[in-house]
Amino acid sequence: MSRSFSRREFLTRGVAAAAAAAAIPALLGARAGTAMVVYKDPNCGCCTSWVTLMRAAGFDISVRDTADVQSVKQRYKVPQALASCHTALVGGYVIEGHVPADLINRLLKDKPKVLGLAVPGMPVGSPGMEGGTKQAYDVVTFDAGGKTTVYARR
Repeated sequence: MSRSFSRREFLTRGVAAAAAAAAIPALLGARAGTAMVVYKDPNCGCCTSWVTLMRAAGFDISVRDTADVQSVKQRYKVPQALASCHTALVGGYVIEGHVPADLINRLLKDKPKVLGLAVPGMPVGSPGMEGGTKQAYDVVTFDAGGKTTVYARR
């Protein structure tokens, strides 16, 4: 049996749908429109996958493709031992590598006195590195002196 909607019901449902769509990033944890700049090699597929996941989590991403990601890491004081394939800037913090969105949001909420978060290397199973047998990995904070602390284990 077919049912038609009144104009009022149609508008009410439309407003409800729009509100639900706007709430999705909040449900995922990101504040809608939180700006993030990502420096990555233009040919790196896992970096592109990570960017896609961060966008889905609600971040407003600006990608800066560069063949010289090492100079970006040096500029933002990423310790060499923590280096990965891409470096991002968000909310005054440096994000190095395949850091999960929920931990970036936790960092932005808690505002610890660190330079940023890193997932050293490229562990299988981290965001953007899906596939294969998942490896356990640590997400660490780091400061200007190179001191690291485990922020979360995945």
